[in-house]
Amino acid sequence: MRHRTGVAGALIAAAAVVALAQPAHAQDVDCGSFTYQEDAQNVFRGIPGDPYRLDEDNDGVACEWLPHRGLTSSTTRPTPPATLAPTTAVPTRPATLAPTRGVQGGLGGASNTGPTAWDIAIGTVFVAGAALAGGYVVRRRRAPHR
Repeated sequence: MRHRTGVAGALIAAAAVVALAQPAHAQDVDCGSFTYQEDAQNVFRGIPGDPYRLDEDNDGVACEWLPHRGLTSSTTRPTPPATLAPTTAVPTRPATLAPTRGVQGGLGGASNTGPTAWDIAIGTVFVAGAALAGGYVVRRRRAPHR
């Protein structure tokens, strides 16, 4: 009897692990992962559904605040920046940036749609399994020992 129970438990655990297996993602990507907007746009176009939330305002343009690649070619030499005369002004404290989207600003690949049907089904199976196992344990403890 114990052998069958152990085998049944192992089979249920294996089935639960296989059902939850999904392809592993190498990393969570956000706008800070890119130097240029064009790179973020290429990733945005390559993955359907915007799981990394690169397009915050849903206009089809990813990471709009990132700089674009320069239009200089390899044959032209960029002009050096103008030098400023040193000043004796007292440095001021830089202004802090507040997040524009509140709590949703750093979610990365989180979903706003809630659990899928598979998530609910898997949770239901686990709850039912726990209830059955609990009932079995209670029944075994109340049964007289031989």
